[in-house]
Amino acid sequence: GQGLGRQEHGIAEPIRVKVKCGTAGVGHDASEPFSFHWWDHVFNQAAANIAVEAGQDGISVKALSERGVRISNKKPRKASSTRSLLYGRFVKSATLTAHGEEPTGSASSEEEEEEEELDLSSARRRLTDEELMRVCGGRTAHKGARHGLTMSAKLARLEEQERAFLA
Repeated sequence: GQGLGRQEHGIAEPIRVKVKCGTAGVGHDASEPFSFHWWDHVFNQAAANIAVEAGQDGISVKALSERGVRISNKKPRKASSTRSLLYGRFVKSATLTAHGEEPTGSASSEEEEEEEELDLSSARRRLTDEELMRVCGGRTAHKGARHGLTMSAKLARLEEQERAFLA
């Protein structure tokens, strides 16, 4: 019906409480696990860390960095000075003082944060599976590999099937 009050201008429906069921917080992207292809990111990092050189005595494969590649299914975050701020997810552009705003940092910081292009010019030939496994140190993109699952039984069955097929 009609609104509350003498002239009935008030609200007719009571205010309802809305309960927040999500616990994600500010800046959370629920679609990130589905939109970020972590295996592609890890592969590109590993491929950028490998140098294949063709010489007279054959082909040599070496790792550019001894540190290796950090394998994670989380999206890498940009390490910057804003992490030390209390509200690290917010961009600090200026500090308000009694004399006005004092800009902090450079205005072109967004341009500097562009992703590096993957240089594949050194990879002239395609590696075999055995060479790639040796270079990667036996790491695979299998999710269970993080927990020590090597799928050795499945691989043994596949090898047995291949031997039976080729025989």
